[in-house]
Amino acid sequence: MDRNQTTGILLLTALMIVYFFWLSPEEPVTQENTAKAEVALQDSISAVNQKVESDSVLTSKYGAFSVAMKGEAQAFVLENEDVKVELNAQGGTVEKVTLKNYLTYTKEPLVLLDESSSNVVEEVTTAYGELDLNSFYYTATQEGNTVTFKVEQEGTTIVERRYSLADQGFVVDYDLDLNENYIKGNNVEVFWENKMKRLEKGLKDSRQKSTVNFYTVDQDFDYLSQSGNDEEEVEEPIRWVSSKQKFFNSAFITDTKFKNLKAKIDVNEDNDNVVKTTQIAFAIPVEGLDAANIRYYFGPNEYHLCEEVTEGFEKNVYLGWSFFAFISKWLIIPMFDFLEGFISSYGIIILIMVLVVKSLLFPLTYKSYLSMAKMRALKPELDEMKEKIGDDMTKVQQEQMKLYQKAGVNPISGCIPMLAQMPVFLALFNFFPNAIQLRQESFLWADDLSSYDSILNLPFDIPAYGSHVSLFTLLWAASTLVYTYFNNQMQSGSMQNNQMKYVSYITPVFFLVFFNSFASGLTYYYFISNLVTIAQQVFSRNFINEDKLRKIIEENKKKNANKKKSGFQQRLEDAMKAQEQATKDRKGGKKK
Repeated sequence: MDRNQTTGILLLTALMIVYFFWLSPEEPVTQENTAKAEVALQDSISAVNQKVESDSVLTSKYGAFSVAMKGEAQAFVLENEDVKVELNAQGGTVEKVTLKNYLTYTKEPLVLLDESSSNVVEEVTTAYGELDLNSFYYTATQEGNTVTFKVEQEGTTIVERRYSLADQGFVVDYDLDLNENYIKGNNVEVFWENKMKRLEKGLKDSRQKSTVNFYTVDQDFDYLSQSGNDEEEVEEPIRWVSSKQKFFNSAFITDTKFKNLKAKIDVNEDNDNVVKTTQIAFAIPVEGLDAANIRYYFGPNEYHLCEEVTEGFEKNVYLGWSFFAFISKWLIIPMFDFLEGFISSYGIIILIMVLVVKSLLFPLTYKSYLSMAKMRALKPELDEMKEKIGDDMTKVQQEQMKLYQKAGVNPISGCIPMLAQMPVFLALFNFFPNAIQLRQESFLWADDLSSYDSILNLPFDIPAYGSHVSLFTLLWAASTLVYTYFNNQMQSGSMQNNQMKYVSYITPVFFLVFFNSFASGLTYYYFISNLVTIAQQVFSRNFINEDKLRKIIEENKKKNANKKKSGFQQRLEDAMKAQEQATKDRKGGKKK
């Protein structure tokens, strides 16, 4: 204890003695009062000694950082029309984020993260070891929607952290300034654990669509497995990393680079309140912090919003493989946005989208029906040919190809139009379940078009099916059976395998089981699409004049009687002959 401290204690003691003996109210002097005075005096002396000792210990342990090891909690709020971000001088970091225009599936305010679910450590190397910036007490000031936290020692700023929020949007700017005279390491080591809160009705679906996404400086997008536990170490520097749920995400972003990314994701099936737990670690280079432009994103996975955040950030909205994403970006999303500007009911929007898409694809559909009609016209000749040739399938196929050539019929032309429609089908398969615009939007009996609809909740769980009955899925499966029946009738004259017909009737059963928990917006779209397709089939069959078609086929036969085979037909025939010869050789080898 130095001389100044000793002098302070003696002066305090003298003042207390003067107060007790000359300035305090007169009381009868008793042994009890005397004892109380002595205890109070000893407590005061002990408190001063503890304070002096505590300051001394902190100074010796943390040096200039000792001023940040004690202080008071003080709350601050950054808020705009979209988001409310709560911070505190104790830690100087984000404590809680509330998205103001969204609710959870239980209709409560949507708290994206808070102290119970998210924990961030930002370690720096100093002369006194590794220190966590989020364990400091800061002096804080707020001007408008900007909060500044500082650690200062005798007028010198050691650490400064500034958080800013614009008047709208979900991006929080984070400026970090470290005094290099006090920081010894090259990086700020960030460790972030996020227990994703359950925000949606469908827990299984939410877990399947929650993961860690990241984007490298070389413009490569990647993610951890969505199906279960996974972890990965990334050698390439990254531009952003996000803890992504089905419809929302929290992310760290920079314009320069983060290094040494390590990401891990865990699923606890027994905890229904936590979707998944993500653990993310990376390093922020101290050099170049001024140009890093670090920021947080706390917001929805809405395609156009994410496009504006930073390069590649819209990939947090999963639209399928690149080809399907291309269709969604340039066809489906613009159509959806246009209709959304005029129509408030998303059920009506989906209905109109069905009509538009089916109309655009109808020329292909009609071509497929026309091809099936031609195959029906050739059925009598094909049956007669099979009777003459018998069981020699290679010979049957060769003769069939000759007949197709003469009649001007391409046997695979009926399949090509249907295959051409598959990319649109699969693009929609990814678009509707991930369109946040459908979240909590009701239509008919469905209370949320982004989740499953239910007309009956079962008291038990059926494996692969679930514990509810989705009416839109039932209607889709039933309409698929009707469509399959009409389609098989259209193909009754073709060489379609009867076994394949039976398989086609089993397919709707799989739809019924595996799509029961899918987004009702998707199953509603497919149901309406089936109804339109059935109507197109009926129209096409009535419109196509099969008698006239037979006359055209007969004319083609005469015209193509002496016509040379096309290159494709010749190669196909050569392949069949080669296959026939190989079969004969194998049989000959077995006899020997």
